[in-house]
Amino acid sequence: MKKILALLLTLTLAVSLFAGCGAGGDDDVIKFGSLGALSGDYAVYGLAVKNGAQLAIDEINEAGGINGKTVELVSYDSEGDPTKALQLFNRLVDQDGISALLGGTFSGESITVGPEANDKQIPMLSPTATNAAVTPGLEYVYRACFIDPYQGKVAAKFASENLGATKAVIFRNVAQDYAVGLADNFAQAFPGEIVADEGYTDEDQDFKAIITKIKDLQPEVIFIPDYSKMVGLIATQLQEEGVDVPLLGGDGWDGVQADYPEVMEGNYFTNHYSTDDQTPAVQDFIAKYTETYGEVPNALAALAYDAAYIMAAAFEAADSTDGPAVIAELAKTEYTGVTGRTAFDADGNTAGKEAVIIKIVDGQLTMETKMSE
Repeated sequence: MKKILALLLTLTLAVSLFAGCGAGGDDDVIKFGSLGALSGDYAVYGLAVKNGAQLAIDEINEAGGINGKTVELVSYDSEGDPTKALQLFNRLVDQDGISALLGGTFSGESITVGPEANDKQIPMLSPTATNAAVTPGLEYVYRACFIDPYQGKVAAKFASENLGATKAVIFRNVAQDYAVGLADNFAQAFPGEIVADEGYTDEDQDFKAIITKIKDLQPEVIFIPDYSKMVGLIATQLQEEGVDVPLLGGDGWDGVQADYPEVMEGNYFTNHYSTDDQTPAVQDFIAKYTETYGEVPNALAALAYDAAYIMAAAFEAADSTDGPAVIAELAKTEYTGVTGRTAFDADGNTAGKEAVIIKIVDGQLTMETKMSE
């Protein structure tokens, strides 16, 4: 009998110790979620966000973590699909136990996930979703990038003041929230004449009819606020049809020079940072990212890197993983990093960030100027 009691006591103690180790391990880890396209046509964007955030988190952990706790990044491939992004967000919360979300990467998925994050009181900081509809009315949803109205207005100002354009054509992808937002705001802010505003979808491949139409209108700038694959396709057909005017776009162009260096030569787009910027923080980030991942970081990687540090600062200030405590600190956070100074307005948007105008020269992204609206 004594032997049985001793055995039961030993087993109970072992189970208790094992359970205690598991609970302690969980308590010592803060999980951040990440959502974006890690495969398919838009993987260049999602992978950049994942890698930029991971680099920052590795540095944070090397420096002692957040108040002594290790940070873990849990990433899933949304394929850029809003419905899948919502399903994966719920998995991140219900199964993985994240305390915050660094995402989504795209505006469409962020608009879909945001209300759910708000309902579940999960602090959400999108590094890269620029559509104006992402944050308003949602206490727990923030972003680290400037918004489409700002970006569209800067592009219109640059087209008018720097390129001297008085007549513009817009190509707008009506299937992309991102493209529609930039197109609308460019059209509203451009002081000259919009001589044509042509819509298309992701399925369209032949733009010859549109190009023939706009060629006769003699535009002085063509605004194409889309992602690199579609931009390269349109630019190629414009060149084939002999349309030789400056092309202008938004931050979705980042990376277009790699696949379409010849047709994109001499064209411009708004962006969040430039590898030409000699600020020590920028050059240090570029060196570390290139060493780690074997490629020069695009702007999405830079924004995700900053976003991870911003979120970590809010958790450190709150000294808690409780959503209300963290979001109260996030609202007050001011941070100067690779993409400049980040502070938040009442809608969770960044306030006062300058945009960088990039020019593609010899297949490289060069900084033309910095502008605000």
